[in-house]
Amino acid sequence: MAMDALREVMPPSSLPLSNLPRQDLKQVWAIADFKRQGFLGLKEFITAIQLVSLAQAGHVPTNDLLNAEVDLENLKPPVMEGLDVLLAKKKFTPKTNEAELNGSSQVQPSPTAHWFTSSKSAKKVPLSSVTSIFDGLKKLYIQKLKPLEVTYRFNDFVSPLLTNSDFDAKPMVMLLGQYSTGKTTFIKHLLKSSYPGAHIGPEPTTDRFVVVMNGPDERSIPGNTVAVQADMPYSGLTTFGTAFLSKFQCSQMPHPLLEHATFVDTPGVLSGEKQRTQRSYDFTGVTSWFAAKCDLILLLFDPHKLDISDEFKRVISSLRGHDDKIRVVLNKADQIDTQQLMRVYGALMWSLGKVLNTPEVMRVYIGSFNDKPVNEAITGPIGKELFEKEQDDLLADLKDVPKKACDRRINEFVKRARAVKIHAHIIAHLKKEMPAMMGKAKTQQRLVDNLADEFGKVQREHHLPGRGFPKCRAL
Repeated sequence: MAMDALREVMPPSSLPLSNLPRQDLKQVWAIADFKRQGFLGLKEFITAIQLVSLAQAGHVPTNDLLNAEVDLENLKPPVMEGLDVLLAKKKFTPKTNEAELNGSSQVQPSPTAHWFTSSKSAKKVPLSSVTSIFDGLKKLYIQKLKPLEVTYRFNDFVSPLLTNSDFDAKPMVMLLGQYSTGKTTFIKHLLKSSYPGAHIGPEPTTDRFVVVMNGPDERSIPGNTVAVQADMPYSGLTTFGTAFLSKFQCSQMPHPLLEHATFVDTPGVLSGEKQRTQRSYDFTGVTSWFAAKCDLILLLFDPHKLDISDEFKRVISSLRGHDDKIRVVLNKADQIDTQQLMRVYGALMWSLGKVLNTPEVMRVYIGSFNDKPVNEAITGPIGKELFEKEQDDLLADLKDVPKKACDRRINEFVKRARAVKIHAHIIAHLKKEMPAMMGKAKTQQRLVDNLADEFGKVQREHHLPGRGFPKCRAL
């Protein structure tokens, strides 16, 4: 009700002026829109107005300003040039809307919320003007990108069609590593409790992919059920067959951390060829699918298991294209002394350099992420201080995941749009090369045998980047 009144009072064509510098107004918006939604709700709008009032009083708008000792009860409304004229033109009569009083949720009022709750607008604002960035991406996808994907069958070659749940899903963090490197213990350390179906032990215990997400109660949902639920973004996993879905489950539990992020616990990677033949599903393909959906990928290593097996090498290679999401964690580092830690760190960097083949040095966090105190008898006071700083850095990186979720979705949407564009040009070129009447089978075989040359023709004709084309070996 208050927001409608404000929009009626302050139409876009004649917004009142606070006479603050543009830099201060930019900072006020950045602080108020902390969810990066692209619009302000009632609570966020009140925060913005409070910051404007404090800025006019001489304070510098910062994140800690509202948490400081500021008397918000007696804070005066900001001075807005032209607001008195607009208020004089509009006559509001306070009315009580019974439907609004019996609404589904009640927002806790701020100390200065009475500034904005005295009137109601009779004019309705169109929904398109208050949409979020995620809704905008959904609209763009349905109207512009999805018809192109359907026409050129992008879902059959590259990636399944996106659904509403893919846009609305919470940010995901996936943990990868060999067995007993502390993946499940890491999640337990963050949640300060165990999730349903968690098993921890020195031997390989987690034998399935487990999505740990927020829910009304503690329960485990089988993979076949999760894959067909419309409100969950896991319908694409049905392409990996029933053998995989039987090794997939969702663990729900009420937790404040899970309201902002979802964690993906994975089976431990064992030694190469033997383990590959024992799996009944495409392990590398599943990790690659989750890597495309996740916002952060944590590779966990144990100081006593630095060797990278064949299967682990394939898994890391499947993460190509998602290098900005990868973080390396050297877990259980309190089991060795400082001198050994230095040598283990060097050996880990050497092993990763052989697999990743990138000139950049990957960020490696060192610590012992469990609920036990650091073993000072081994690490010493220097090691304890190092572990605390590394843990703070990693936790800060994890806290940034929900904040950067909007930017990540936009980035992934742009990458998908470019992939669809290249795919459409390829299909259109191959169709144009096919004869109208006779010799279709022979021409089709010739095109398949010379895909690299055909890709080169498409690239030169449409001036497309070569790195965006699919690998011929994968086809």
